[in-house]
Amino acid sequence: MAEVFEINAEKRERDGKGPARGLRNIGKIPAVIYGDKKDPESITLEQRDITKLYNSGRLMSTLIQIDVDGEKTRAIARDVQLHPVKDFILHADFLRLGKGAKIAVEIPVNFLNEDTCPGLKQGGVLNVVRYQVELNCPASEIPESIELDLAEANIGDSLHISDVKLPEGVVPTIADRDFTIATIAAPAGLDDTDDEVEEGIEGEEGDEGDSNEEGEE
Repeated sequence: MAEVFEINAEKRERDGKGPARGLRNIGKIPAVIYGDKKDPESITLEQRDITKLYNSGRLMSTLIQIDVDGEKTRAIARDVQLHPVKDFILHADFLRLGKGAKIAVEIPVNFLNEDTCPGLKQGGVLNVVRYQVELNCPASEIPESIELDLAEANIGDSLHISDVKLPEGVVPTIADRDFTIATIAAPAGLDDTDDEVEEGIEGEEGDEGDSNEEGEE
């Protein structure tokens, strides 16, 4: 399961653009925790803490324990506002996770045994349809990633969500079909080569037919 990322925070007494701008000027980020049938709580985070997790690419799928002046809350990031030009975090929203909560999370897909995959060894190309899959997960059991084994995949094969062994209690949010995650495509130019060969054979057959007709005359 994914690790729990711990960050410290402070209660934020003042809202609004002015106070928020002042916080960012001293290396802090305004944020809010909401959900679980409790009142929203305005907080302040250290910019370096939230930026580190954001830069890892796992901010939106990592269980976070926020220590607000000694009171700990488990949450997950639901929205991040970025500066339109400089691309740094301006504000973050966190969803409070109560006991037994389930959450929809985008989980990255790891591909196993690419080096021994029959289709890839024959020159095929791994065509990834989904690099991430949205899953409904218990808040305490969010997987860090899911794994798709390519050990027996051949050229022309499609690999679906049913080919992934999901942890207990974890299910795809798309439940009405066995959707594709990746395919093993034929090497570039292979189809064209086959067409040329077929055209050549057809041409030879046509020439033979013409010769036979001339001979019969």
